[in-house]
Amino acid sequence: MDKELYIIRHGETELNRQGIVQGRGINSDLNDTGRAQAAAFYATYKEVPFDKVYTSALKRTHQTVQGFIDAGLPWEQLSGLDELAWGIWEGKTNDEHAITAFKSIMEKWQSADYDARFEGGESPADVIVRQKEALKVITAAKNEKTILICMHGRAMRLFLCLLTGRPLSEMTEFPHQNTTLYKIQMTGDQFVITEFNNTDHLK
Repeated sequence: MDKELYIIRHGETELNRQGIVQGRGINSDLNDTGRAQAAAFYATYKEVPFDKVYTSALKRTHQTVQGFIDAGLPWEQLSGLDELAWGIWEGKTNDEHAITAFKSIMEKWQSADYDARFEGGESPADVIVRQKEALKVITAAKNEKTILICMHGRAMRLFLCLLTGRPLSEMTEFPHQNTTLYKIQMTGDQFVITEFNNTDHLK
């Protein structure tokens, strides 16, 4: 094994709680629940000898791993880890119109139309391009063996497809909650999931 990656989703934001679409263009803070989730994750994993923390450029990921940053761990922001941009739907309530629109685009993605996107937004193919660049940065650091990565729900699903070689149409096979953990062992160019959607720290 060359590296071990701990990949988590950010904690809850008020927009998460309200069912409002966030995406790459909404830079929201954690709410009280999100901060409690972040604290629970830190309490459970603070003894893991992480060499580096990587986050997206959005502050909800920074705030989720703030305990590790405050403890002095090296930290780098990679915009390649940002959430998928939902375009015209960002900031809007997940009402019946949104549900219909999202169902339609999910059907396109599951039919392998990875270029489908909302107006002003990104497609899965767009996100994978920038995730590949982020992955190059993460894998190139030979002295970093145990790594904590904090990112976003849809982006995490795509990133896990990228790592495991699964088609992007299977992104829904990777469920997630706020601060859920996927642990990955990297050996050469092979990535194996050793912990799947782990939320034990929230119990």
